[in-house]
Amino acid sequence: MKKLFQILLAIIICQSAGAVGSFFTVSSIDSWYAALNKPFFNPPNWLFGPVWLLLYTLMGIAAYLIWQQGWQQKRIKTALVLFSGHLLLNALWSIVFFGWQQIGLALINIILLWLSIGLVIMFFQEIDRRAAWLLVPYFLWVSFAAVLNAAILILN
Repeated sequence: MKKLFQILLAIIICQSAGAVGSFFTVSSIDSWYAALNKPFFNPPNWLFGPVWLLLYTLMGIAAYLIWQQGWQQKRIKTALVLFSGHLLLNALWSIVFFGWQQIGLALINIILLWLSIGLVIMFFQEIDRRAAWLLVPYFLWVSFAAVLNAAILILN
């Protein structure tokens, strides 16, 4: 029962970053974002929700796998602190892009997010390879999102 609670807690924490982001996103989708020029490879709006739901779940499972290795160890604490920091950058991107409507600043944010995900993957790899691999789809999606952010900046 304790492990079930821990995995659910880890997933809920990650999903919370998404909830914060969606608070700023939802009101802009049909207004400000709809008016932007977007590149030909821009996915349909309906795709983002399910993708992020899956990615936040994978992030939560990855964090849980690291947490299970023993919170008392310095390397575990360091990895989870980095993970927490990256979650803040994740939530901040939606605030900057959709809430503040600052496409250029959002591009800087997503580059920092991308770098932080890479760093988290490296730290997780040293602790539990499964956790690191669970973050690879997220890394790839944020890579795509960074290119999309840059294209939207150029087009607008």
